[in-house]
Amino acid sequence: MSGPGVYMLSWIRISFVSALFASLLVLPLQAQNTEQLEVGPPPLHRVAPPAPGLSPEELEKRGDSLREDKNFLDAVDYYQAALKDAPPSASVLNKIGICQLMLQRYRAAKKSFEHAIKADRNHADAYNNLGVVYYQGREYNRAISQYEKAVSLNNNAASYYSNMGAAYFGKKKFDKAIQNYSRALELDPDIFERTSHAGVLAQLPSPEDIAHYDYVLAKLYAKTGISDRSLHYLKKAMEEGYKDINNVYKDNEFSALRKDPRFSELMATKTLAISD
Repeated sequence: MSGPGVYMLSWIRISFVSALFASLLVLPLQAQNTEQLEVGPPPLHRVAPPAPGLSPEELEKRGDSLREDKNFLDAVDYYQAALKDAPPSASVLNKIGICQLMLQRYRAAKKSFEHAIKADRNHADAYNNLGVVYYQGREYNRAISQYEKAVSLNNNAASYYSNMGAAYFGKKKFDKAIQNYSRALELDPDIFERTSHAGVLAQLPSPEDIAHYDYVLAKLYAKTGISDRSLHYLKKAMEEGYKDINNVYKDNEFSALRKDPRFSELMATKTLAISD
């Protein structure tokens, strides 16, 4: 992810700039631009460091509690303390990586997941989470490779298939994406409602891809008979200007939905694309 840009003034005339600066000083507060991006402070420690004498199990449990409260920096301290007097634990290393991932410390997270895999070659979650790191870097092939390893160890985890679908979507291999999304939805009908789509949408390069993504979700929900969610994503696809929206009349997945009066009502609105 990139930070805010740095803007440089072009010093055409010093007198002009001075006059402009002086005029800005007397502007009323309500006239000034308030849509300013500010870099927030780095994450801070909120709790006392691990006390001596706690067992690895107690330290890990405390780390779990801190992670649940989104105190990721402190959680890492407790997890690392839990590793000091115990054999390498793939589970704890994986938890450290998750916290680092949430703190957007991608390099550190990558190392933690790799260490977790080294400690336990059968730790499916660590492979999946390493795939997420590669996905964030838009290294889709590497991400898919890790997701495939995770699936080979556990083929009943909906998030593995959902993540793999997102990576294929990033590669514009839509058939593969739909195949994996379908499997994710079979395993967990709420998978797309429980998880944030922000990470996926940030990877899609154009409004057309975002609209296509929502159309795919509408199709998948229609196929599984979840009409409300299908209509929701269908409306979003229309608002985002999905150019092949008329496919809704011939795609077999929408055959049952087309009999729903709400479908006819939605399509009759001819919702216009919404631009920023």
